[in-house]
Amino acid sequence: MPESSSRLLLLIFLSTALFPLYASRVLPRRNTVVLDVAASVQRTAAVMAFDSQRTHALDQTMKESTVVANSSNLSLKLHSRDFLPLAFAGGHKDYRSLTLARIRRDSARIKSIYARISLAVHGIKRSDLKPLITDDMLETTASGGGEVSGPVVSGTGQGSGEYFSQLGIGQPPRPAYLVVDTGSDVTWIQCQPCSDCYQQTDPVFDPAASSTYAPLSCDSQLCQSLDVSACRNSSCLYQVSYGDGSFTVGEFATDSLTFGSSPPVPSIALGCGHDNEGLFVGASGLLGLGGGALSFPSQIRSPSFSYCLVNRDSSSSSTLDFGAKSADPTTVTAPLLRNSKVDTFYYVGLTGLSVGGEALSIPSSAFAMDEAGTGGVIVDSGTAVTRLQRDAYTALREAFTKGMTDLPAAEGVALFDTCYDLSSRTSVEVPTVALRFEGGKELKLPATNYLIPVDSVGTFCFAFAPTSSPLSIIGNVQQQGTRVAFDLDNSVVGFTPNKC
Repeated sequence: MPESSSRLLLLIFLSTALFPLYASRVLPRRNTVVLDVAASVQRTAAVMAFDSQRTHALDQTMKESTVVANSSNLSLKLHSRDFLPLAFAGGHKDYRSLTLARIRRDSARIKSIYARISLAVHGIKRSDLKPLITDDMLETTASGGGEVSGPVVSGTGQGSGEYFSQLGIGQPPRPAYLVVDTGSDVTWIQCQPCSDCYQQTDPVFDPAASSTYAPLSCDSQLCQSLDVSACRNSSCLYQVSYGDGSFTVGEFATDSLTFGSSPPVPSIALGCGHDNEGLFVGASGLLGLGGGALSFPSQIRSPSFSYCLVNRDSSSSSTLDFGAKSADPTTVTAPLLRNSKVDTFYYVGLTGLSVGGEALSIPSSAFAMDEAGTGGVIVDSGTAVTRLQRDAYTALREAFTKGMTDLPAAEGVALFDTCYDLSSRTSVEVPTVALRFEGGKELKLPATNYLIPVDSVGTFCFAFAPTSSPLSIIGNVQQQGTRVAFDLDNSVVGFTPNKC
């Protein structure tokens, strides 16, 4: 047989033998992306199997791995809340119950944000609302002593806070797990004496044991910057309410914060909460990263900060960085906008959405903020699921489902109305989904950021939701695996994929 014929037969044999192997794999076409179903389901099992012993190991890792790049740049490790001691996901009977708990927290978070912005737009100050700082609270806080006891309240069913970090409070530094939140300005921790506190992982902070703790006077600029405050014996008291019934009340003071082995950051204004209800089970308090004058970035005058959020079913860590800027050709930038009515939230210049490479017919007004401060789009670390105005969501869902006709549908789950049964698949091909910004820039989302498991048996749902509010919110599910950088000096938001 001629050599050329032998080669032809060999090629035919190899192509016939190997075709089934390639055919069994999903190879993406243009404007589609592959979702690794098996890996996502495996993560759901791993998060449910994460136990308290491994949580303790995580605790040790955090203590050892908090880093600082140099004297001007600070960096902290970030973890998903479901790996926080006392709050780890193993406390749920199965992954579906964990999903429902996450959705309940998310709904409370959304309610809080919409309430705050609505009040601001209508010119209602939070100080005009019924205060929670009672006479008894004033006496307890101002005295700073005596035996005070009260119930330990679990915050499991309320509040928010999806990612946390550990840092030191006071001198000598006391380790504390704090929720990191771009939707809050005031940093606070639970403090002794505690009249009403929820359960936390670390011992409750005792301000008397810190040599750098200093109460703020009522006439100080920091006290005057609070939305709600009171005065007793010349000491400033604060109140922060989250719109869902959650609140923290106590003494407003300054103390040092320590990031790993870096020198302490002195005189940071924070709330020392003696009455805290319905908040963040496990965490000691909150690190406010908002845009207001009292937020941590504002107090240290950081020109920028960034974070990268790992998959919330992953026990691995990412980082929260202050001051560091890096040029990356893959970064997608957008205007950082501010609302004149409320300075806490970070608005972004979103102009549209695309599915399968095709821009959707959504008017730009659906994402615009008007002169009254209504509408617009915010980027929020504490909201999980992206909310879109109903018409925009409907256009997105319809375009997505048109590209999913070959996959079996499943019943909706809670706020998710578009779900699929992928129990018989190891991977599937899905249409790309992208956020569009000025100048035609696009941030293409990984498939894991918009088609997520809601149980451990293969039910996946489209992770967007409609809202009747004019405000849209880009949530942390859509941000996972992307470094989100806020260049405060230049009013730019940057999105860099795969930079955790």
